[in-house]
Amino acid sequence: MGQISKKLARRFGRWGGRFRQAARTIPIPEDMQDVATLVDDDLDPLFAAYASAQNITSVFSECVSVLPEMKPFYDVIAAAEEEYMPGGPPMSPLTSSYFTMWAFFDFRFGSGLETIGTCLLDVSDKLKLNPGLVEAIRLLQASRMGIYEHAGSRRGRIRLRELVTGQDFDSLCISGYQGKPGELWYVRLCPPLADWADYHVTVTTPYVLTQASKADWTAYLERAMLQLNDGNDNQRLDSLLKHGPSVHHWNEFILEGYHHPQYDAIFLAGVPDVRASLPHASPSRG
Repeated sequence: MGQISKKLARRFGRWGGRFRQAARTIPIPEDMQDVATLVDDDLDPLFAAYASAQNITSVFSECVSVLPEMKPFYDVIAAAEEEYMPGGPPMSPLTSSYFTMWAFFDFRFGSGLETIGTCLLDVSDKLKLNPGLVEAIRLLQASRMGIYEHAGSRRGRIRLRELVTGQDFDSLCISGYQGKPGELWYVRLCPPLADWADYHVTVTTPYVLTQASKADWTAYLERAMLQLNDGNDNQRLDSLLKHGPSVHHWNEFILEGYHHPQYDAIFLAGVPDVRASLPHASPSRG
């Protein structure tokens, strides 16, 4: 448990069961529904479980972000919201789903490099969250964006093959975008939560990578991994794609690589370290 989590745990220990009461003072998202309700509304059950976990994480973040120990989180995320104006085209190429997943589960703050997700997991017993919800939050925290090649379909699922690792994932794309073999996708996948699920699910709208080949992207990932000193190749790839070489590395790539949208996908061009390949690159942001 990190130092910030310890402070939160002490607070929740004093507050007892008042977290849910405090949560009522926070504007609850319109889609704040339990899993059964989401499934009844024809949402895929695996995605519904992750959506419910993301919703409670959002409420938790709103409740604690005003606390003094959370200032390192609040200052960066508030500035990022102003800078990137996430919400999807035409306002911004950063979608709400992408940005919130990054803010809650990837952005690390404080001396212990904690995230909103790790803080929530650390105090989940104080909040009396049910084990299924805790497991979904844990898997969201463990997840990251990845770069995948569309490798066709199998049993009605899209097969996504990760660059560098070569791992295959039979996946359901929640936005409805089906794509075509050979495309490259920048997307966050989450794994099955129960024995009945034998597929992964996207929890962000796919970014389709154009004007750069699989070889271009593989070479970029290998170059960038060389700059990371710790761990084996898989650990360096995880670190690169989850945290980047700098806090806003991937946010900047989406902003500068934006090409065009359609209702179920967003298209990006270029690779991050070849600035001439990025449609909206500018020297001041380099």
